[in-house]
Amino acid sequence: MSTESEVCVPPRKQGTQGPADGQGRSNDGYHVGALAKGLRLLELFSEQRPSMKLTDMAAETGLPLPTAFRMAATLASEGFLEQLPDGAYRPAPKVLTLGFSALRSLDLVQLAAAPLHRLVEATGQTVNLGVLSGDQVLYLVRLRNNDLVTANIQVGSRLPAVRTSMGKLLLAHLDAGELDKLLTEASFGGAAGPNAVRSLDELRPALAETRERGWAVQDEELAYGLRSVAGPVRGASGAVVAAVNVAVPATQVSTSELLDEVRPLVQETCAEISRLLGAP
Repeated sequence: MSTESEVCVPPRKQGTQGPADGQGRSNDGYHVGALAKGLRLLELFSEQRPSMKLTDMAAETGLPLPTAFRMAATLASEGFLEQLPDGAYRPAPKVLTLGFSALRSLDLVQLAAAPLHRLVEATGQTVNLGVLSGDQVLYLVRLRNNDLVTANIQVGSRLPAVRTSMGKLLLAHLDAGELDKLLTEASFGGAAGPNAVRSLDELRPALAETRERGWAVQDEELAYGLRSVAGPVRGASGAVVAAVNVAVPATQVSTSELLDEVRPLVQETCAEISRLLGAP
């Protein structure tokens, strides 16, 4: 395939670069405002907030209520949203087709598939591959053991980075300035396990230790009865681009077993995926 574009794009005229719209988006000559508004509505939904009232959608995005209504109605008519009997909206199955198509096209997911399945066979436990998305971990692959307590996590789920082994592993490879910008008080809020940290000051020593030793552990920080250990996946530049973890029920696997028996297998899998990605 040619690397040159086959679509002729008109040159940008002088003065078409406008000010940002207040949310970091440039109002240049190629910015389609209506499309951007619709995408902002879709971005509101998450694992923790699977449905929303129209008034909340308008408030969250800063859109006037009539505009939010038109956007939601259009997305519903195109099959990307559906309206519930109580009037709230939720993502419709058509949204998933976009997400899964994107995931299938990712070299990372494709190259990691075989090593991750071998890790499942070696451990008999749940295996995940994730990347950092804001202050959350986005799950790209999940090969689940039915004994695990976190039944609602699936591909596309997002969980607080500060409470997951993959999240802490990825956060550990950010510099102090990036951490200060990324993590806020809200990053530490919400439901959590009994051992969850509650502030960045409390988390920093653990991140420093994680970066030095090359792996991260989560011991009932995300939820009661759940432990996991994670390792780093590096890209061609040598930078950490993703993380792999194995999650286990705390009632079946002790912390020492997790670290002594499972951790080396996770690290071997991460090293194999990194090599496939061209890491030095």
